[in-house]
Amino acid sequence: MKSVLKLMAGAAILVSLHSVAAAEGMTVGVSWSNFQEERWKTDEAAIKAALEAAGDKYISADAQSSAAKQLTDVESLIAQGANAIIVLAQDSEAIGPAIEKAAAEGIPVVGYDRLIENPAAFYITFDNKEVGRMQAREVFKAKPEGNYVFIKGSSSDPNADFLFSGQMEVLKEAIDGGKIKNVGEAYTDGWKPENAQKNMEQFLTANDNKVDAVVASNDGTAGGAVAALAAQGLAGSVPVSGQDGDHAALNRVALGTQTVSVWKDARELGKRAAEISSQLAAGKTMEEIEGVQAFSGGPKGVEMQSVFLAPMPITKENLNVVIDAGWISKEAACQGVSAGTTAACD
Repeated sequence: MKSVLKLMAGAAILVSLHSVAAAEGMTVGVSWSNFQEERWKTDEAAIKAALEAAGDKYISADAQSSAAKQLTDVESLIAQGANAIIVLAQDSEAIGPAIEKAAAEGIPVVGYDRLIENPAAFYITFDNKEVGRMQAREVFKAKPEGNYVFIKGSSSDPNADFLFSGQMEVLKEAIDGGKIKNVGEAYTDGWKPENAQKNMEQFLTANDNKVDAVVASNDGTAGGAVAALAAQGLAGSVPVSGQDGDHAALNRVALGTQTVSVWKDARELGKRAAEISSQLAAGKTMEEIEGVQAFSGGPKGVEMQSVFLAPMPITKENLNVVIDAGWISKEAACQGVSAGTTAACD
């Protein structure tokens, strides 16, 4: 009887401790791949706000573009008591051991914006193939034939191939028909603008500056491409795509040196990721998350539980959308824009 009473008392203590922990909220750790990129600060603010609203705590680490450091960062977040971890993977393959370690300790992982092809990681992102389609549609609309250059993302990020796949869906017919010629295609190591600029410079040299359009996969690589074009006096005459809605890119859209930035409202992505992390930490299964769908479109075909958000292409014609949404101020978007050239700036 005493043993039974002891067990009951122990169980009561455990329940009490669990209640105290629940009352105090969860701790959600975020492992950033390269926090230096402008857009991640917006994501972080949204994650922090959502966690604060739920009574949860935020901790983070910045891998500074190092896959090796990111592994130790995740271990550090676990050691600090993270109940769930959001991971923006620097290298989707290299991060594998960290995901396995978290899973072994019962800590849910949310793969943020970039696919981590492991069923132990929930996947939240925007529809990246559709982002690629949107980029290609806008560039093709501006330049339906000629010499095209493709400035792709990092080869270590599956999103680079998702984007390129979407771009090719739109442009394949014109390429096969000879209207478009692919005169340059390269991955951009680490998504770094300076690497994109070097690639673009090489393509311009190889083609005697006869490049009619650039399909760049994000705003950072677009910025690098535009810098290379500007050095040759071609900025503004060659359509360039991007994505993320970076403030500098939206200003380039207003100025006419970038054709489109596909806007992925990072505020919504961050908010949803934080909410999902808290829910998984509190015991919800992946299948119980609102809006969840099975996804197996990664390179390995692994089935993941995922949430996809909808992107929006921003051009000169609808630049007012991001201004009205408070994503960017009119002053920042329209800096240096001549009167009468962009409706949103008048």
